[in-house]
Amino acid sequence: MTDNNHYIAILAEGSAVPTLLCGHCRSILSRARIFRNQGGAHQAIACNTIGLCSADDCGALNCCDEALGQIENPERLFDIAS
Repeated sequence: MTDNNHYIAILAEGSAVPTLLCGHCRSILSRARIFRNQGGAHQAIACNTIGLCSADDCGALNCCDEALGQIENPERLFDIAS
């Protein structure tokens, strides 16, 4: 099932490596499916960074801005779980 709505990604609490979760099904958002929302990949939502859920029964579009903003050390952004 693919959902046309968008959701707000969640930063997993207590994880050793910053991990983003889908706001719809709570599955882990893979680093390989997190993109800047610009250029040819632009989606019609007011969000700088989007994450596509790869769970078989989800496929939701997630805005990752708020979750990424909760990571205190900007260098940790490169450690996002994959």
